[in-house]
Amino acid sequence: MGGRAQDRDRQRAWGQFLLSVMIVLIVMWSWSGSEIDLPRLAESGGRIAEFLGRMMPPDLSVLPVVIESSAETLRIAILGTVGCIFLSAVLGLLAARNLTPAIVHVPVKTVLAVIRGVPLILVAMLMVGAVGLGALPGILAIAFHATGMLAKFYAEAIESIDPSPIEALESAGATFLQKLRFGAWPQIAPDVLRDTLFRFEMNLRESLILGVVGAGGIGFYIQMYVRAFQYDRVATLTIVVIAFVVVIELVNNAIRGLLR
Repeated sequence: MGGRAQDRDRQRAWGQFLLSVMIVLIVMWSWSGSEIDLPRLAESGGRIAEFLGRMMPPDLSVLPVVIESSAETLRIAILGTVGCIFLSAVLGLLAARNLTPAIVHVPVKTVLAVIRGVPLILVAMLMVGAVGLGALPGILAIAFHATGMLAKFYAEAIESIDPSPIEALESAGATFLQKLRFGAWPQIAPDVLRDTLFRFEMNLRESLILGVVGAGGIGFYIQMYVRAFQYDRVATLTIVVIAFVVVIELVNNAIRGLLR
């Protein structure tokens, strides 16, 4: 018995050693192929300071534009998150292997993996080409792209539930919806709410850059002012974006505190 335990410990130690070696080799490979020039990096400090100097002082005359575009960005993030919640609720149920047969959950998980693999900017460009400029393509892009991750999280939460309550409800003749409501939901609710809030934060950050491809929001004005070399206006938008993200972070932390 003791010899078997020693063999397992030895195998675990060798596995950890090989994993460490593999990580080191991967880092070395990444470093060697990235053309990182430390002297050139050290010399870049002056150019960075010069660029930041062009942004000072911020031009506050664009505040009305900033406020309007920030509101549009927030609407894109909110409506995109609502859309991906509805899609993820359906696809998450279908992707859970303890609720559906392999013929259902395997293709659904494959589709979700494909969605996660498509870059958000590409999705936004496709949506802009399909429905035109404005907030709508941003909402559609966020809803589509975020579903790939959120539905995966929902499915994993469902797969980790204790089957005993559901089996008890099943023996009592409960319907599928009753098993979900009274057997599964109480177990997965904390994970679902946490993952949804996390995804909303990500959607807000991602919606900030969608304007680069014409999908509305504050990102549109950032790229417009950068192209016009109006860096003092870019500074104003940057400050507002930072404040925006910090406020959303504080609100989400407060909501998480209430849900604990």
